[in-house]
Amino acid sequence: MITTFTPVQSLFGGALIGLAATLLMLLHGRIAGITGILSGLLPPLAREWQWRAAFVAGLIAAPLLYFALTGRGVAIDVAGSPLMLLVSGVIVGIGVSYGAGCPSGHGICGLARRSPRSLAAVLTFMATAAATVFVMRHVLVLGG
Repeated sequence: MITTFTPVQSLFGGALIGLAATLLMLLHGRIAGITGILSGLLPPLAREWQWRAAFVAGLIAAPLLYFALTGRGVAIDVAGSPLMLLVSGVIVGIGVSYGAGCPSGHGICGLARRSPRSLAAVLTFMATAAATVFVMRHVLVLGG
């Protein structure tokens, strides 16, 4: 699998994520963890569901705006089967439950707040991701 080096787009995207996380914390006192934001939109709705809906709408609108401005879609190459994606999603969901938050909440916001729990979570999921890629690519020889 070949990846394209896109430093300008990556820097711009990272800056937008940081800005969104900072504004959400400053304006609402909330962490930009996608799992927590989405869970507040499921029944029963969270008391402050409006900002959550706006945040998710922005997640959906951003790639559409990118396409409208550039005429190019975001290339996504999924190497796994639908079953592998389903199993992976369930495993991530279990990890989110046990880790008391998702990678975005811990990695972006938790580390910025110097949370020891977030540091442990980030180290754990990064080590697990590295081990998974190693096993999938070099032991089972799947996905490139």
